Amino acid sequence: MDFHCHLDLYPNARDVYAQVLGKNEFTWLVTTSPRAFTATSKVLGGSDKVLITPGLHPEIVGARHAELDMLLEQIKQVRAVGEVGLDGSKRFMASYEVQRKVFAAVVTQCAALGGRVLSIHSRQAVKDVLAVLNDHPGYGTAVLHWFTGSASELKAAVAQGCWFSIGPAAFNSAAGQALAKKLPHDRVVPESDGPFAQVNGASVMPWSADQTAQLLGDAWDVTRTEAMHILESNSRRLLELMRA
Repeated sequence: MDFHCHLDLYPNARDVYAQVLGKNEFTWLVTTSPRAFTATSKVLGGSDKVLITPGLHPEIVGARHAELDMLLEQIKQVRAVGEVGLDGSKRFMASYEVQRKVFAAVVTQCAALGGRVLSIHSRQAVKDVLAVLNDHPGYGTAVLHWFTGSASELKAAVAQGCWFSIGPAAFNSAAGQALAKKLPHDRVVPESDGPFAQVNGASVMPWSADQTAQLLGDAWDVTRTEAMHILESNSRRLLELMRA
């Protein structure tokens, strides 16, 4: 399974999609904009093994925030939303206030509709992401993808009930390895974040869950088999929430 993948953005997306249908039981294809969601749904939609969801990636909010109303309408028709969130890194600080307004509007809509499962980007913005979620009880379930916050921010996110999706690329750094050790075992699911995430210069593929299990097993001091069992159990629980 893969709970965060930009499958539509691989250079050979149709081929990767065909392989995913054979290799994965489930793949969550997160899109970066409402227009991308519409286009990808038409081109790649049609399988219950691949969930395509609408989003508005914080990195492009500055240029695409006019699509917010379209996104809010799309959210009415789905049970999950992604990729959304905030990016507080220097590169995207110029759009940060707009990002906050967009993310707050998305979370507000999810709460008004009875809750959704959200795949959330939180780079250098964990405190603000958690604040927005806390301000809108009933928004649903937050899955913080490729979490890179501090240990104290991780503790706060866990206390707020957040889930976490993690892939092989998260282990490229010592900081990522240290955070992985602290992730709550009962709220972690596999992701690839391909094609953007890379290991040894190659894009991570959507069928990388075995590799993630091995790396998590090492971090948690359990076997790869035990880690895979944990990931599979968590994945089925999260899927139930996404399909409720």
